Amino acid sequence: MNDWIEHLEAQGLVRSATHEWHFGEATGQAHLPLETTALAPLPQFSIMEIAGADAERFLQGQTSAQVTLANGDFAPLTAFCSPKGRMLANGQLMRLEEGRYWLLLDSELIEPLHEQLAKYAAFYKVEISQPAVRTFGVMGRDAADRLESHFTTAPPETWGMQRVGQAVLLRHPGPVARYMVIAPEATALEAWQSLQPTTTAVGNAVWRLHDIQAGLAWLGAAQRDSYLPQMLNWEALAGISFRKGCYTGQEVVARAHFRGQVKKRLQRGRLASHVLPAPGTPVEDTAGKSQGEVLSAALDADGQTEVLAVITQRDEPRALVVEGNALTPLDLPYAVERVDPESLAGQA
Repeated sequence: MNDWIEHLEAQGLVRSATHEWHFGEATGQAHLPLETTALAPLPQFSIMEIAGADAERFLQGQTSAQVTLANGDFAPLTAFCSPKGRMLANGQLMRLEEGRYWLLLDSELIEPLHEQLAKYAAFYKVEISQPAVRTFGVMGRDAADRLESHFTTAPPETWGMQRVGQAVLLRHPGPVARYMVIAPEATALEAWQSLQPTTTAVGNAVWRLHDIQAGLAWLGAAQRDSYLPQMLNWEALAGISFRKGCYTGQEVVARAHFRGQVKKRLQRGRLASHVLPAPGTPVEDTAGKSQGEVLSAALDADGQTEVLAVITQRDEPRALVVEGNALTPLDLPYAVERVDPESLAGQA
């Protein structure tokens, strides 16, 4: 047992082996009242550190991001692909200092991505490790003010980062202001305790719902090596630089973009059900033919299930179901078109 877990459990935290953490609310509940500023532990995310004299050059050959854009202020989304262009992981790249980078990604993918990158790291002056840090979210109407009060600095803009002592602050898009705090355990615990009196502790399903509403999907182990980055709308989220040189899988990713060969796309929808489909659950047409699969799911304020799913594109509308429940399409908060990360770097 450690101080971080002990403190959260004293507040009523209930943990599960599948990274579903909540504070007494019904499992999967993801309602955040509009007037609330909330704290949520985020065990579904972990950090990989890539450090050494060749760290930038090493990453430039492996990731879809233009690594020089990760400058300590802008923290671009990125993807790591197989030679066939399929995503092995997606994440957010942070530069802490020269020759030292952090990568935020799904906790399930830390070990397999480390194993994949180690095949190439042997040829560079670089070390890959997992720093002992904790990650939690701060979200809601007054989230920025709460963070500024504790850290005595204004938090970053969307896809920006702010390093404050040993902590890193990130801002993610969503229906309310959302920030991540990533820090060693003692620093994270101090920040949580400072923010706690004026906030509400909620489960990490709230953060997942807001990812869904932001059209932001994080690959887990079940989806590894299955999709082109564009199938997760990664180019619409500025997660692919088409201006950089070669990286593993780049040729396939570029060809799919310039020839328009993307047959599946990430879509958002709602099910008239309070049962959460597991990642990988088929999306079917009324004839029972598979048209795609669910990536993530969470309950909204009405107790219905919102999902992100990768679905085969069709010109004509058609009825779709998930485990017998009708899937109602919902709008994404962005246009599905290319956004160059270079255009965002100066705005962070």
